[in-house]
Amino acid sequence: MLGKLKAIARKENYLIYSRPYELNIWGVRSENTRSGKFDDHFHVFYKTEKNKWEYHIFPCTTDPGTFWLENPMQPQGTAILMQGQYKGAYQIGLHRGQYASLVQRKPVTILRDYDRNAVLDFLNGKRETGLFGINIHRAMQQGKTKYVDKFSAGCQVFENAAHFYRFMQMAERHRSLYGNSFTYTLIDERALKRAFLRRVLYGSLATVAAISTSVYLLSPDETFKQST
Repeated sequence: MLGKLKAIARKENYLIYSRPYELNIWGVRSENTRSGKFDDHFHVFYKTEKNKWEYHIFPCTTDPGTFWLENPMQPQGTAILMQGQYKGAYQIGLHRGQYASLVQRKPVTILRDYDRNAVLDFLNGKRETGLFGINIHRAMQQGKTKYVDKFSAGCQVFENAAHFYRFMQMAERHRSLYGNSFTYTLIDERALKRAFLRRVLYGSLATVAAISTSVYLLSPDETFKQST
């Protein structure tokens, strides 16, 4: 998995941090355009003091839930975070003043889904850049949450509370070493495939091989994975 993300980072000119316990936090948005399920994944990885990579994959949603798509807080539509690397855009703080999570501290770019249905629209709508409270937090306080529902109006949300608490332990260690600043990188499998297919039109068979190795195998077979 790390090799695939490194290939994407090189192509997109994204940073990968390699100091001990400095977190790389990546969201991988699945191809599914129906809202309501935790069908995306957080990839959280860092180097240990022994210069080995520690890698975790956690189920999540990077999309708003059905409730907020159909009942947006803003008349322009519900926010969907756009693919990109948001350097230093997050810090440990209180989500809605209630519990510690990663909260937005610098501008990010969103797309407003304005048609008020349960289908996620990543191609149309108005793009905006600013502070929208697009936080990284958990769903229910304990256990796994089955449906996204009201837990995300554009936030990036962990399905499993135990995974979230483990993640926050890693974030606290990062903060103690490097300060209260975190980078979040979101990649979209559908957008990556569109970009690769455009290259195929003008490329060679080598590009086709790159598609199979860099895009189609991004989603893990396991719901939670840890390796060193």
